Amino acid sequence: MTDNTFRYELIHTCSQSGARRGILHTPRGSFETPAFMPVGTQATVKTMTPEEVSSLGAGIILANTYHLWMRPGPEIVAAAGGLHKFMNWPRPILTDSGGFQVFSLSDGREITERGVSFCSHLDGSEHELTPELAIDIQTALGADIIMQLDECADWKESEDYIRSSSRRTLRWLERCLRQHQLNNSSQALFGIVQGGVYEGLRRLSAEQTVSFDLPGYAIGGLSVGEPAELMYRMLDIVLPLLPAHKPRYLMGVGSPDYLIEGSIRGVDMFDCVLPTRLGRNGTVLTSEGYLTVRNATYAEDYTPLDSSCNCYVCAHYTRAYIRHLIKANEILGLRLTTWHNLYFLLNLMRQVREAISNNELLDFRSEFFSRFGYESV
Repeated sequence: MTDNTFRYELIHTCSQSGARRGILHTPRGSFETPAFMPVGTQATVKTMTPEEVSSLGAGIILANTYHLWMRPGPEIVAAAGGLHKFMNWPRPILTDSGGFQVFSLSDGREITERGVSFCSHLDGSEHELTPELAIDIQTALGADIIMQLDECADWKESEDYIRSSSRRTLRWLERCLRQHQLNNSSQALFGIVQGGVYEGLRRLSAEQTVSFDLPGYAIGGLSVGEPAELMYRMLDIVLPLLPAHKPRYLMGVGSPDYLIEGSIRGVDMFDCVLPTRLGRNGTVLTSEGYLTVRNATYAEDYTPLDSSCNCYVCAHYTRAYIRHLIKANEILGLRLTTWHNLYFLLNLMRQVREAISNNELLDFRSEFFSRFGYESV
């Protein structure tokens, strides 16, 4: 089904928490898990060069199928030699299916068995995204890991609607798999478990998706506004049903508490725009919580963003200077806050992996939550 160089290797299971540390091997290199994947929506992690992102420890990044389809178009990326050459990122790339953006960004969308009809957020032009087209676009982009087209329904939808939506997502997976086989691609196709916040539907979706024996599995439709306790309950149901020898990907999750709690439950891969989006809004992650450095209180604060951080930004720049840059609309300010936030989350995952190896992830969670101001679940 995929090139045999794509495989998950389990390294250690934490005796304290049951969390797992591993390595995901791909044709373009391997990366350690649990891993956070910086998001390069439009073939770029905003404000950062690929070399900088790699230097921070990112082993894989995510790019967005919808945005690259709308602009510049998969044909242009393919003509450049694929996404890796187009953006100068030689390491693994995961592309989503584009479905989430179709559902969240587009007005007047219409969902049918065939696919989703919608209007572009750029110019209002009409398009239809089908499971087959989602695979064709991702094949042209050339990512190492590609995703099936699914429906990410509102978590508040009725159980009847979520049941119907989940069944359609499963049928779309069948079509994605057929198209993937027709394209004769060595890309690793992941299926997506849906089911909303309904335990029975989550369980059924997991069991049916796993029956396709895919290279990996994602959990979608979570971290979309539901209470954290509900998300954790769904993870507790789904993760034991996913094969231990395959990677598990929790989509759209990037806050420190979710990364730690997800890792404890056995998630291997995470992605989120949170570190870059926060950075562009003048907010940074620190060992003691969130800090909005653009606020006036930091105008004469000549300390680092985080005195406990070893990143380049904290070693060379002060809160006062970074605030000045942001208030003056200087691009460097956004680069520095983004740089720090990416380092913070990638370093957090290094600490999580080390805690797993030392059989002390629950202790790490307790200590981190205490400093950060989170309450343990």
